[in-house]
Amino acid sequence: MASFSGYLPYAFALIIAIPFLVLLRQFVFTYIRLKEQEIKLLTVKSNSGNKAQSYERMTLFMERIKPSNLIQRFDKDLAVHEFIFLTEKNINEEFDYNASQQLYITKNSWKNIVDSKNAIIELLHKTYSEISGNATLDEFKTIFIMNFINGEDYISATIEDLRREILIIS
Repeated sequence: MASFSGYLPYAFALIIAIPFLVLLRQFVFTYIRLKEQEIKLLTVKSNSGNKAQSYERMTLFMERIKPSNLIQRFDKDLAVHEFIFLTEKNINEEFDYNASQQLYITKNSWKNIVDSKNAIIELLHKTYSEISGNATLDEFKTIFIMNFINGEDYISATIEDLRREILIIS
């Protein structure tokens, strides 16, 4: 019995320490789980910011390729074919610059953006093929704008789709 009484303080300390160790372990695991959830939430918020920025950039791209904005870009002394070349080059460069935004935009919206870009370039070439070879740049620009106005306004429709989607995301 004397040998057992020597271990009694250690046994008592062990009985007191075990519940504290279990509670401490539970606290640590709960804390880690909450921190992981917080990191996931911050990641989702960060992606939401990226998405919003992507929609903003692509809306700006769509505004820039509107014919009313395109006709104001280059020198008025250019030949019509030079204006078409520079305008098409400018549209494609800006599109290529923003191509990474498709990661954050829905497939349907991206398809609408690509279709709008291609339709504007096609309208440039179609208008050029319709005019006589001796038309001035101002005449070309007027006919280009009129062809756009008389056709479907796919750019405004695409911008409206982007606006609706960003409201859903936000």
